[in-house]
Amino acid sequence: MLEAGEAAPDFTLPDQDGEEVSLAGLRGEAVVLYFYPRADTPGCTVQACGVRDRGADYKGLGARVLGVSPDPVEAVKKFADKFDLDFTLLADADHAVAETYGTWVEKSMYGKKYWGVQRATFLIDPDGKIAKVFPKVSPKTHDDVVLKALQDLPR
Repeated sequence: MLEAGEAAPDFTLPDQDGEEVSLAGLRGEAVVLYFYPRADTPGCTVQACGVRDRGADYKGLGARVLGVSPDPVEAVKKFADKFDLDFTLLADADHAVAETYGTWVEKSMYGKKYWGVQRATFLIDPDGKIAKVFPKVSPKTHDDVVLKALQDLPR
């Protein structure tokens, strides 16, 4: 997994509307880049709705939130519409970006091993450097932890 102090690797992915979003295009803004395992699952819904509900706090701190999952655009769109998510969700269907950031990992459930996204959040400063990494962040406390770190981010 990438660490604080490293340059955030650039990428371009489609959002929930099929529009291309590039990390390089967001230079000058703080970016909260969070990886979640799968749209419309319990933990991912708690986390996404938390971001939605605290959207004014993120905007007030000058941060743009990007949620990334290995779902196709259609699933991400359905998730965004179902829960009125008013921030950018990105479809990393081939999990290339998750691999680059080190969040595509081998997991185990009920003795079965499989590959999937480890929930993690990267706080990227306006210069494109990773300021903070939150590995295995809890969906319930995600916003409190990330917003606190955003407050401490030099502007």
